[in-house]
Amino acid sequence: MEESFEPSLEKSYELKTEKMLRFILFLMCFMHLSHTGLRVLGNVTPRPITINGTYINPELGKYHAKLRILSQSCLDIKEKYGATQNGIYFLTTKSGTVYQTFCDMTTAGGGWTLVASVHENNIHGACTVGDRWSSQQGNDQHRPEGEETWANTATFGTAESSTGDDYKNLGYYDIQAQDVAVWHVPNNKVLKDWTTAAILRYHTESHFLREHGGNLYHLFKKYPLKFAAGECKADMGPSSPVVYDTGDKDSTTALYGSSLKDEFESGFITFRAFNTDKSALAMCSGVKPTGCNTQHYCIGGGGFFQDRRHCGDFTALDWSADKTKSASKEMIESTVMLFYR
Repeated sequence: MEESFEPSLEKSYELKTEKMLRFILFLMCFMHLSHTGLRVLGNVTPRPITINGTYINPELGKYHAKLRILSQSCLDIKEKYGATQNGIYFLTTKSGTVYQTFCDMTTAGGGWTLVASVHENNIHGACTVGDRWSSQQGNDQHRPEGEETWANTATFGTAESSTGDDYKNLGYYDIQAQDVAVWHVPNNKVLKDWTTAAILRYHTESHFLREHGGNLYHLFKKYPLKFAAGECKADMGPSSPVVYDTGDKDSTTALYGSSLKDEFESGFITFRAFNTDKSALAMCSGVKPTGCNTQHYCIGGGGFFQDRRHCGDFTALDWSADKTKSASKEMIESTVMLFYR
């Protein structure tokens, strides 16, 4: 499906930031006039924006309508307003804070909200600045939980730049969802090319998030990412089968080290896996661990690793000591994007 990124009231309610902010400022001054008619503000007497319920300026009416239909998720917009176009949308939290993110309105029925991206800015760094999903303060045994990004309300980055830097929005902890989708998109790809450029895309249909608080924020509260908080295999978090949108089980296996095929089963997504050293890994993308070398096929996690070379957002996906344990160049140089529905 060809994707459009132009505003369309009837189909997508997609908004450009600058134009939206301009209208928000305007409407903050005049929205109260729609029911009360003329009202004096200081020495200014503005005109009403409606007459008998009809907007005097039709274009203003369109954007006023858009403000009134802000939803809490892309699924809400999809179901209530029939949006069909992928792109940047405005959402609101339960408390009323407005933010922007990317909505996938086409995959498997659409309604997927981008809530985060994990971008490795220095694959050879060992928990250095930029490793927001592990630790930006080094491999520190006194900070066994690292940044705690997987289980806190910190936000950073922008949706449109999420393939060039880490991203986490308010929806990560605010949206109540049932399933996740994951895209692996080559670094620095522009938004309009995300879908077609992705080397791997899949989603769950098991509704597994229902059992874990409705989002990853609550899931990781239940399954802490803390060094020595569990044992390999015995204390693994939830795992769910996936449905592939781009790729399959074989192509997933090929993205990881050639000597690791007996270490995992493809066709799943898994959260909170420990390795032999009791280091906590956050997410195993497309696989369910059956072995204990999870640092070579899982990402993110706690702030301390027994082997400091494992520390970082992409842990030991690039392993110079034994290249047969390294992930593919495509995997290492792609951003992991996380969606809810």
